[in-house]
Amino acid sequence: MNLPNQLTVARFFLTIIFVAALSSGWRFGCTTGLVVFIAAGVTDYFDGAIARRRNLVTDFGKLMDPLADKIMIAAAFICLVPRNAFPAWAAIVIISREFLITGLRLLAASKGVVLSSERLGKHKTVWQIVTVIYFLILLALQESERAGLIPATLLTAFPQAWSYGGFLLYLALALTLYSGFGYLWKHRALIASA
Repeated sequence: MNLPNQLTVARFFLTIIFVAALSSGWRFGCTTGLVVFIAAGVTDYFDGAIARRRNLVTDFGKLMDPLADKIMIAAAFICLVPRNAFPAWAAIVIISREFLITGLRLLAASKGVVLSSERLGKHKTVWQIVTVIYFLILLALQESERAGLIPATLLTAFPQAWSYGGFLLYLALALTLYSGFGYLWKHRALIASA
Protein backbone atom coordinates (compact mmCIF):
# COMPACT_ATOMS: atom_id res chain seq x y z
CA MET A 1 0.00 0.00 0.00
CA ASN A 2 1.51 3.31 -1.07
CA LEU A 3 1.91 6.37 1.19
CA PRO A 4 -1.20 8.29 0.02
CA ASN A 5 -3.36 5.22 0.64
CA GLN A 6 -1.78 4.76 4.08
CA LEU A 7 -2.70 8.36 4.89
CA THR A 8 -6.26 7.68 3.75
CA VAL A 9 -6.49 4.63 6.01
CA ALA A 10 -4.98 6.67 8.87
CA ARG A 11 -7.86 9.14 8.47
CA PHE A 12 -10.32 6.35 9.31
CA PHE A 13 -8.47 5.67 12.58
CA LEU A 14 -8.19 9.37 13.39
CA THR A 15 -11.95 9.67 12.91
CA ILE A 16 -12.50 6.92 15.48
CA ILE A 17 -10.29 8.77 17.98
CA PHE A 18 -12.10 12.03 17.19
CA VAL A 19 -15.52 10.48 17.86
CA ALA A 20 -14.24 8.92 21.11
CA ALA A 21 -12.93 12.31 22.26
CA LEU A 22 -16.16 14.20 21.54
CA SER A 23 -18.41 11.42 22.86
CA SER A 24 -16.52 10.99 26.11
CA GLY A 25 -16.81 12.91 29.31
CA TRP A 26 -13.16 13.93 29.08
CA ARG A 27 -12.44 17.30 30.60
CA PHE A 28 -10.77 18.44 27.38
CA GLY A 29 -12.66 16.24 24.93
CA CYS A 30 -13.37 19.05 22.46
CA THR A 31 -9.79 20.25 22.61
CA THR A 32 -8.55 16.71 21.95
CA GLY A 33 -11.11 16.38 19.16
CA LEU A 34 -9.89 19.65 17.64
CA VAL A 35 -6.28 18.44 17.51
CA VAL A 36 -7.25 15.05 16.08
CA PHE A 37 -9.60 16.59 13.50
CA ILE A 38 -6.89 18.98 12.33
CA ALA A 39 -4.51 16.02 11.98
CA ALA A 40 -7.14 14.17 9.93
CA GLY A 41 -7.63 17.25 7.74
CA VAL A 42 -3.88 17.44 7.15
CA THR A 43 -3.82 13.79 6.01
CA ASP A 44 -6.64 14.65 3.60
CA TYR A 45 -4.51 17.34 2.02
CA PHE A 46 -1.29 15.35 1.86
CA ASP A 47 -2.69 12.06 0.53
CA GLY A 48 -4.01 13.79 -2.59
CA ALA A 49 -1.00 16.06 -3.04
CA ILE A 50 1.49 13.19 -2.73
CA ALA A 51 -0.56 10.91 -5.01
CA ARG A 52 -0.66 13.53 -7.77
CA ARG A 53 2.96 14.67 -7.39
CA ARG A 54 4.41 11.15 -7.36
CA ASN A 55 1.89 9.70 -9.82
CA LEU A 56 0.58 7.29 -7.17
CA VAL A 57 -3.10 7.66 -8.03
CA THR A 58 -4.85 4.29 -7.60
CA ASP A 59 -8.41 3.01 -7.86
CA PHE A 60 -8.25 2.35 -4.10
CA GLY A 61 -7.37 6.01 -3.51
CA LYS A 62 -10.04 7.29 -5.90
CA LEU A 63 -12.69 5.34 -4.02
CA MET A 64 -11.44 5.37 -0.42
CA ASP A 65 -10.16 8.97 -0.17
CA PRO A 66 -13.60 10.53 -0.74
CA LEU A 67 -15.17 7.84 1.46
CA ALA A 68 -12.75 8.66 4.30
CA ASP A 69 -13.62 12.35 3.85
CA LYS A 70 -17.33 11.61 4.02
CA ILE A 71 -17.02 9.48 7.15
CA MET A 72 -14.82 12.09 8.82
CA ILE A 73 -17.22 14.94 7.97
CA ALA A 74 -20.35 12.95 8.88
CA ALA A 75 -18.82 11.98 12.23
CA ALA A 76 -17.89 15.60 12.96
CA PHE A 77 -21.32 17.00 12.14
CA ILE A 78 -23.10 14.25 14.10
CA CYS A 79 -20.87 14.77 17.14
CA LEU A 80 -21.27 18.55 17.09
CA VAL A 81 -25.08 18.62 16.96
CA PRO A 82 -25.58 17.54 20.62
CA ARG A 83 -23.08 20.22 21.63
CA ASN A 84 -25.37 22.84 20.04
CA ALA A 85 -22.74 23.96 17.56
CA PHE A 86 -25.38 24.00 14.81
CA PRO A 87 -28.87 22.64 14.13
CA ALA A 88 -29.52 18.98 13.35
CA TRP A 89 -31.11 19.80 9.99
CA ALA A 90 -27.82 21.23 8.73
CA ALA A 91 -26.01 18.02 9.63
CA ILE A 92 -28.76 15.97 7.98
CA VAL A 93 -28.49 17.94 4.72
CA ILE A 94 -24.70 17.57 4.59
CA ILE A 95 -24.72 13.87 5.49
CA SER A 96 -27.57 13.12 3.05
CA ARG A 97 -25.60 14.67 0.21
CA GLU A 98 -22.57 12.57 1.14
CA PHE A 99 -24.62 9.35 1.19
CA LEU A 100 -26.22 10.23 -2.15
CA ILE A 101 -22.86 10.76 -3.86
CA THR A 102 -21.45 7.60 -2.25
CA GLY A 103 -24.45 5.71 -3.63
CA LEU A 104 -23.72 7.10 -7.09
CA ARG A 105 -20.11 5.97 -6.80
CA LEU A 106 -21.24 2.48 -5.78
CA LEU A 107 -23.60 2.39 -8.76
CA ALA A 108 -20.73 3.40 -11.03
CA ALA A 109 -18.44 0.77 -9.45
CA SER A 110 -21.04 -1.92 -10.14
CA LYS A 111 -20.73 -0.96 -13.82
CA GLY A 112 -16.92 -1.05 -13.70
CA VAL A 113 -16.52 2.74 -13.58
CA VAL A 114 -14.59 4.61 -10.88
CA LEU A 115 -15.85 8.14 -10.25
CA SER A 116 -13.14 10.26 -8.69
CA SER A 117 -13.63 13.49 -6.77
CA GLU A 118 -13.92 16.76 -8.63
CA ARG A 119 -12.40 20.15 -7.83
CA LEU A 120 -15.68 21.64 -6.58
CA GLY A 121 -16.18 18.65 -4.30
CA LYS A 122 -12.72 19.23 -2.85
CA HIS A 123 -13.54 22.91 -2.20
CA LYS A 124 -16.75 21.79 -0.50
CA THR A 125 -14.77 19.43 1.74
CA VAL A 126 -12.28 22.17 2.62
CA TRP A 127 -15.08 24.52 3.72
CA GLN A 128 -16.79 21.74 5.67
CA ILE A 129 -13.49 21.08 7.46
CA VAL A 130 -12.97 24.80 8.12
CA THR A 131 -16.51 25.04 9.56
CA VAL A 132 -15.99 22.06 11.87
CA ILE A 133 -12.61 23.38 13.03
CA TYR A 134 -14.10 26.81 13.76
CA PHE A 135 -16.83 25.35 15.98
CA LEU A 136 -14.33 23.01 17.65
CA ILE A 137 -12.15 26.04 18.47
CA LEU A 138 -15.13 27.78 20.11
CA LEU A 139 -15.96 24.63 22.10
CA ALA A 140 -12.30 24.19 23.10
CA LEU A 141 -12.26 27.81 24.30
CA GLN A 142 -15.35 27.09 26.40
CA GLU A 143 -13.55 24.11 27.94
CA SER A 144 -10.55 26.30 28.71
CA GLU A 145 -12.82 28.92 30.29
CA ARG A 146 -14.48 26.31 32.52
CA ALA A 147 -11.05 25.00 33.54
CA GLY A 148 -9.93 28.53 34.39
CA LEU A 149 -7.15 28.52 31.82
CA ILE A 150 -8.44 31.64 30.05
CA PRO A 151 -10.59 34.55 31.28
CA ALA A 152 -14.23 33.55 31.74
CA THR A 153 -15.34 36.62 29.79
CA LEU A 154 -13.39 35.88 26.61
CA LEU A 155 -16.21 34.31 24.58
CA THR A 156 -18.91 36.54 26.06
CA ALA A 157 -16.86 39.53 24.95
CA PHE A 158 -17.18 38.26 21.36
CA PRO A 159 -20.83 37.17 20.96
CA GLN A 160 -20.46 37.51 17.20
CA ALA A 161 -18.05 34.54 17.24
CA TRP A 162 -21.00 32.13 17.00
CA SER A 163 -22.53 34.29 14.25
CA TYR A 164 -19.36 33.97 12.18
CA GLY A 165 -19.70 30.22 12.60
CA GLY A 166 -23.22 30.47 11.21
CA PHE A 167 -21.85 32.21 8.12
CA LEU A 168 -19.30 29.43 7.64
CA LEU A 169 -22.00 26.80 8.10
CA TYR A 170 -24.24 28.35 5.43
CA LEU A 171 -21.31 28.66 3.05
CA ALA A 172 -20.45 24.99 3.59
CA LEU A 173 -24.13 24.06 3.08
CA ALA A 174 -24.35 26.05 -0.16
CA LEU A 175 -21.20 24.43 -1.56
CA THR A 176 -22.40 21.01 -0.40
CA LEU A 177 -25.70 21.32 -2.24
CA TYR A 178 -24.25 23.00 -5.33
CA SER A 179 -21.47 20.45 -5.77
CA GLY A 180 -23.86 17.57 -5.09
CA PHE A 181 -26.39 18.65 -7.70
CA GLY A 182 -23.58 19.36 -10.17
CA TYR A 183 -22.09 15.90 -9.65
CA LEU A 184 -25.49 14.24 -10.13
CA TRP A 185 -26.15 16.29 -13.27
CA LYS A 186 -22.78 15.44 -14.75
CA HIS A 187 -23.41 11.73 -14.24
CA ARG A 188 -27.11 11.78 -15.11
CA ALA A 189 -26.58 9.27 -17.94
CA LEU A 190 -25.22 6.78 -15.42
CA ILE A 191 -28.28 7.33 -13.22
CA ALA A 192 -30.65 7.00 -16.18
CA SER A 193 -29.08 3.67 -17.19
CA ALA A 194 -29.56 2.17 -13.72
